[in-house]
Amino acid sequence: MRRRESLALPILLALPATLRAQAPWPSRPIRVIVPFGLGGSADVAARALAEPLSQALGQPVVVENRPGAGAVIGTEAAAKSAPDGHTLLLMSNTHTANETLLPQRPYVLMRDLMPVAAINVAVHVLAVHPSLGVSSVAELIAKAKATPGRIDYASSGPGTPYHIAGEVFRAMAGIEINHIPFRGSNEARAPR
Repeated sequence: MRRRESLALPILLALPATLRAQAPWPSRPIRVIVPFGLGGSADVAARALAEPLSQALGQPVVVENRPGAGAVIGTEAAAKSAPDGHTLLLMSNTHTANETLLPQRPYVLMRDLMPVAAINVAVHVLAVHPSLGVSSVAELIAKAKATPGRIDYASSGPGTPYHIAGEVFRAMAGIEINHIPFRGSNEARAPR
């Protein structure tokens, strides 16, 4: 069994027994909402799982990217969808951060959504454009201290893990850098 197919199995097994017992399910295509932009780790994970899930379920599995507002836009769409098992949401630790950073969300995470399966782990990497002229973290910190407020960092949106990591780095290094949020990690990484 290939890795992506083996990742689809926990999703199927974790679906509530009452949902699996209802006939017929799925009765139409399954929608996987990714509340992040195209090309990011969540999007890649969803697309890698779509085909094996489709084969296992006998229905098309459609990945729908709904980025924006630190994952709130896509999450709201999933939370407001019919609770019939035909809409899945690919979540990340952004959702955990949003619990405290965004108290006025249009959904209540643990009331409106139910966890199904863990499917993906992503790592974070600190990278700088070569034009910045630094080749180590120490050089980056020194440059930021010498030019306060002149260095920007990108994230995939407010409250996302990339944003939190940038703010932790800023605080720990004692530097002034500017947060520039994008609608997804792929947009944040795109060359300018």
